[in-house]
Amino acid sequence: MQVSVVQIGNSKGIRLSKTLLDRYQISDKVELVLENDYIVLKPVAEPRKNWEVAFAEMHRNGDDTLLIDSVFEDENWD
Repeated sequence: MQVSVVQIGNSKGIRLSKTLLDRYQISDKVELVLENDYIVLKPVAEPRKNWEVAFAEMHRNGDDTLLIDSVFEDENWD
């Protein structure tokens, strides 16, 4: 696929089609990797994004209690 390089202020850039953005789930950022004389764009994976919001909601719902005791009775700390 060929894309045009366009002027963006003092820099230049490329435009990605909506189809590519949707297919590879690209929103605001991509990772640019230089590999063997190629420029590779990868979607930025943020697997822990918004965890603090999810944890706060779990706490409000009472879903953040331990399922098992944190210390077992047969543990010996000596």
